[in-house]
Amino acid sequence: MKIPGGKLFILLQILVVSATLSAQDTPLNDQATAKIGSTSPEVRTLTIDVPKKNDIPASLPKPDLSRVGVQTGSSVPITLEDAIRRALQNNNLIELTRDDVRFQETQVRSLIGLYDPVFTFAPTTTRNSTTGSVATQDLNVNSSLSQFLGTGGSYTAFFNNARTENRFNQAQVSNGSGAAIASSAVYSSNLGVRFTQPFFRNFRIDNTRRNIKIARKRLEQTDADFRRQAIDIISRVQRVYWDLVFAIRDQQNQVANLNLSRENLRRIEAQIAAGSAAPLARAEFETELANREGDVLLATQLVSTVENNLKQLLLRDAVSAEWSESWIPTDKPDFSAVPVVLDNAVKDAMNNRPELQRLKFAQEINQVDIEYYKNQTKPQIDFVSTFSLNGLAQSGANDGITTNLFTSTGDLALLNGLNQVRTLPTIGLPPVANPAIVIPPQPDYLFGGIGRSMSNMFRSDAPNYSVGVTISFPIRNRTAKANLAGAEIQQNQLETQTRSQEQTVIVEVRNAVQAVETTRQVVLTSRRARENAEIQLEGERKLYEAGRSTTFLLIERENALTRARNIEIRAETNYNKAVADLQRVTSTTLQAHNIVVASPANDK
Repeated sequence: MKIPGGKLFILLQILVVSATLSAQDTPLNDQATAKIGSTSPEVRTLTIDVPKKNDIPASLPKPDLSRVGVQTGSSVPITLEDAIRRALQNNNLIELTRDDVRFQETQVRSLIGLYDPVFTFAPTTTRNSTTGSVATQDLNVNSSLSQFLGTGGSYTAFFNNARTENRFNQAQVSNGSGAAIASSAVYSSNLGVRFTQPFFRNFRIDNTRRNIKIARKRLEQTDADFRRQAIDIISRVQRVYWDLVFAIRDQQNQVANLNLSRENLRRIEAQIAAGSAAPLARAEFETELANREGDVLLATQLVSTVENNLKQLLLRDAVSAEWSESWIPTDKPDFSAVPVVLDNAVKDAMNNRPELQRLKFAQEINQVDIEYYKNQTKPQIDFVSTFSLNGLAQSGANDGITTNLFTSTGDLALLNGLNQVRTLPTIGLPPVANPAIVIPPQPDYLFGGIGRSMSNMFRSDAPNYSVGVTISFPIRNRTAKANLAGAEIQQNQLETQTRSQEQTVIVEVRNAVQAVETTRQVVLTSRRARENAEIQLEGERKLYEAGRSTTFLLIERENALTRARNIEIRAETNYNKAVADLQRVTSTTLQAHNIVVASPANDK
């Protein structure tokens, strides 16, 4: 007679209960046979395979908890503060934003360098020669010191010296032979200063000062970006660190649950061997043991994944030897029963958020543009002045010079032609002689070399000066007016962006405060649930040992306690992550961890 499939499970349970209650009357052989009565004359039997005593392993193999790429026995303890410190030193994203600040510092120094004095020294020698004439050599040694001033003006101090050979003296010849008998050089020195100062346009602000102000504000913006990046990275480190704490605690919890299952299996095997338990109970415990081994392996994988995420934030190089280390967090999750005050959190966020500070600097940059473009709509009135001392000297002896009246080639040709006409027989006039003239000597202070020329600069008749005004203005000036209108439109846009960002900040703060409050309450409730689960398991174990409970209920209580413990440690982890997120949205992360970020050099 065939047994309907739906009743097979009921028969198995009856057999297990019967075997348990009459263990002394039913011998444990290679096969256990139970007879079930029925109204038919046929006798139906149900056979269950029971392993021999010698087939039961003395100890079950433990699951492999080794992780890929991690050396066994290379555990390194790490605290949260150590992790944050290493992230600030090694994180590549922080390094990029730190270099942005350094680069912007160089831009500020580059623009300020426009006010550095500039010294110019220009020695020049020149040779002049024309066909049929004697070459002359000239030497100029010019130097100057110029600088732009913070008032928009500029000055140039100059000191020029020149030596020029006198072509007239070189042309002097003796007795009309054409041979040069004397040569001299003229020396001149010039010392002075030129000053220019705008009085209207470019007086309070010009393009250079505008660019410097903007560069300084952008430097403060990059500093705000660096602080925001540092806060974000620290927040990520906190979240991943607490995730690693949870993963390791979860792994330990799963291992403890696995060990409990192994102990249950050992006990049931002893009971089966003693004949006080049915062989079918062993399969139930082995199934649960295999499930818990899978949970342990998954927990181990989670540890490896989270640890790699933490190493990505803390290690600089992808080939660092620390990738093969096993990091063990030593900090325990913190918990505070004190609720967070929303108003205080909103106030901190409005005062500290780098995004709001960046928009504030953008508005200040826009104000610089408005000030500059307003100034450019004005006419330009520049004051220009020059003061100089001039000295002059000539080389040679301070004697009178005797020479002929006509000395140049043209004059001599004209004189010769005149004499040819006068001596014609038809005219009979005597030739005209080339009269000799005497050039009287010059004053002694005009003769000498470069030294005499430089000393002559300080004579009372040497000073020279000029004062003037340059006035210019474009007709209609549409360019400056259009630029001013565009800057005013951008001002309105920045005000709108600021209001929008403030709303975003408030929403983030409210959500973060709610998350902290929720996770705080979840921690309290999960602790109560875990405590009650422990009480229930202890009571269920006593009932099972007294034979008043089943294996299924015992296993269910054990799993319930494991889940309650996981919920508790997850709640504690989520609470610390929520606190880290609240610190991020209020930008109090740096203060909470006593981190001081030095402000960049602004070179004011």
